[in-house]
Amino acid sequence: MYKVFVGDKPIILTTQVEEETNFRNYLLNTVNLVKVIRKLNTTSLKEARLIHKNPDKLLKKFLKKLPNVIAGGGKVYNEDGDILFIYRNDKWDLPKGKAERHETIEQTAIREVTEETGVAGLQITKPLDTTYHIFKRNGQYKIKITHWFEMKTNFSGNLYAQEEEGITKVSWLNTNETHEALQNSYANIKLLV
Repeated sequence: MYKVFVGDKPIILTTQVEEETNFRNYLLNTVNLVKVIRKLNTTSLKEARLIHKNPDKLLKKFLKKLPNVIAGGGKVYNEDGDILFIYRNDKWDLPKGKAERHETIEQTAIREVTEETGVAGLQITKPLDTTYHIFKRNGQYKIKITHWFEMKTNFSGNLYAQEEEGITKVSWLNTNETHEALQNSYANIKLLV
């Protein structure tokens, strides 16, 4: 099973057909994905489920439905165990961004965290889950596939918000502050943190 978010509403990729309550079932092979996205955005529908009999083909078939954007990002810890957050579009988020040609996804994640926050000396400690969400750019829906990594740093310099990316604040948040920030964050980020 996979979850792909449209805003905070999930599209569940699954092999299980369940009785519809506050969600709708669709066959992955024949679904009009744009219609499903619009329905999630404009109705009280809580989620959509795309069904395919082969669990090994679920994600692959889904990702062919829309253009993909590959991104890398970091859940970064400092020496105090605080997590690095950015504030963009009136929500708390983790730093991430689009992969450039000829760089590994790990290089993308480190570059993007540094560019968006000013934090240097990043070291990847382990890979985290990959998240999926649908966004609209220039009138076209796309699927962002974000590869996340846990990172650590002993950086103690000034934080820098990359304003041209719409970031208005960068902060190290302790456990209580993180819990509070997640009340105003994205579903994918809540799953990661």
